Amino acid sequence: MPRGARLDTPGTLHHVMVRGIEQGSIVRDDSDRVEFLRRMGLLAKTSGTSIYAFALMTNHAHILLKSGSIGLSLYMRRLLSGYAQYFNRRHKRVGHLFQNRYKSVICEEEAYFDKLVAYIHLNPLRAGLVASLRELALYPWSGHAAIMKKVCCDWVEREYVLHCFGSREGAAREAYLAFLEEEMGIDREKEFSGGGLLRSHGGWEPVQSMRKKGTEVLSDERILGSDAFVRDVLKEAEERMALPLSADERSMLINEDIEQECRKAGITEAFLRSGSRSGMLASIRKGLALKFVYDYGLSMAETGRRLGVTTNAVGYMVRNR
Repeated sequence: MPRGARLDTPGTLHHVMVRGIEQGSIVRDDSDRVEFLRRMGLLAKTSGTSIYAFALMTNHAHILLKSGSIGLSLYMRRLLSGYAQYFNRRHKRVGHLFQNRYKSVICEEEAYFDKLVAYIHLNPLRAGLVASLRELALYPWSGHAAIMKKVCCDWVEREYVLHCFGSREGAAREAYLAFLEEEMGIDREKEFSGGGLLRSHGGWEPVQSMRKKGTEVLSDERILGSDAFVRDVLKEAEERMALPLSADERSMLINEDIEQECRKAGITEAFLRSGSRSGMLASIRKGLALKFVYDYGLSMAETGRRLGVTTNAVGYMVRNR
């Protein structure tokens, strides 16, 4: 049960996708939308996370960001857990708000940055929430309005985005708008949301062509980029895996694993630690115990404390794997 490669390092560009559980709404009104963006921006400023594009829809959200010193994982955990608590309090509901873990794709900036900005900012237009680019500029729940200076989001890196289209703001804005018009006619869904090969090489037809020619390329569903870029990212991840985990890093991974398994099972962390032997709990605890002991090097005593069971129980799980 080897530890998975940690692909995120500070300064990595990510396309992040968040969805509501069972396709449910993550915002119900403008107050929710304001709160989600407030939290997203405040966390970005305090963590050194750079946000270049976003689109907050009714049941999902897209964010293009470059991770700061705390990394992507901790940033997203703070954003989603804090907002979910707010949402549940306000709407008097219980349970998980978001579908499993957020999805993130590491992106090759030179090849894909401008296309990703356009793809994300055009989401409200493609979904019919606005009827034109003119209306999109006034739609406050997409980063396009910030780029066009129609709303104030001082945490959006608008100058960085515009610099990709020109050195002078006026000309850059015109070039940016012209690029959005071009991208409106291009369907990049497969390219940005398909499997590794599809994502890295622009859809199924190029992949078929490469296979017919016998061309071998490396791909990974977590990465959007060329063969060389994928190799570099994976090599860096392998080198990081060879380093021992710090106490803080190990604790963060453990918390994430527990949170993810509980969300998948539809149970609370308190119930996992309750000592109950009901149904699936034994299987979930055993899977986590093996991961904590063998992958993270956690002691059996600390593993037991994390899972709400005795040291002897953890020893039994390890011996009978």
